[in-house]
Amino acid sequence: MIVEQIMQTKVYTLTPKDTLNDALNLMREKNVRHIPIVDEAENVVGLITSHDVKNALPSCLKEENNKAIYDTPIEKFMVKDIIFGHPLDFVEDVAMTFYESKISCLPIVSGGKLVGIVTTSDLLTAYIELTGAHQPSSKIDIRLKDQVGTLADVLAIVKKHHANVLSILVFPDTENENSRIITIRIRMMNPLPIIKDLRNHGYEVLWPNLPGVNL
Repeated sequence: MIVEQIMQTKVYTLTPKDTLNDALNLMREKNVRHIPIVDEAENVVGLITSHDVKNALPSCLKEENNKAIYDTPIEKFMVKDIIFGHPLDFVEDVAMTFYESKISCLPIVSGGKLVGIVTTSDLLTAYIELTGAHQPSSKIDIRLKDQVGTLADVLAIVKKHHANVLSILVFPDTENENSRIITIRIRMMNPLPIIKDLRNHGYEVLWPNLPGVNL
C-alpha cells in the first residue's frame, strides 16, 4: 500500500501572516489538528498543530494584554523544520518515519506542491483495514517453527475448512528465537474446528485459549 491510497487530499492551509486565532478557528470549524502553512507560491513553509496552539495560549494568558496573543502571526509558533512525504512512498516506511521522528502528521508533496497530508489517525485506519479487524472475523495465534513450509501447511488446514483468510501477521517469539508467532485472521465466527484440527496436527495455538473451552 502506498501513501496516496490513505492520504487526505482535502488539506486546509494558512499563510505565515495568518494569526493564531485563524488557526484556532480553522481547527474548530474543520475538526482538524494539523494545518500546513504555505507561502504565496503554495510552497509548504511550516506546520502548526493543535499542540502548538495549546502551548502558545496558556503562558500568554498570564500577561495583562492576553488578547494580543490571538492576533500574533502563525510564523511565530509554526514548526519550520518539516519532514515531507511523497504519494508513492510505502505506508510502512511512513509509519517508521512517524515512529522514529515522533511526529503526528506528514505533509505529502509532489512536484514541490502540497497534494495531501497523512496523520496518525490515517495510519491507524490503514492498519485496521489491512488486518481486517473491522470485519466480522476470528483471530488465531499460532507458534510455528521458523522453517520453510510451516506457514503453508497451516494455511492448507485453514483451506480445508473453507475459511477465507483476511490477513496474516508474523511476530518474533520472545520466548523462543527459533520460532515465530503467526496471527491469522479469518472470515469465520466459530474457528473451533480449525483450532482443533491445528492442535491435532501438533501446532501450538496460543489464542483463543480460554479457560473452560474444551477443544
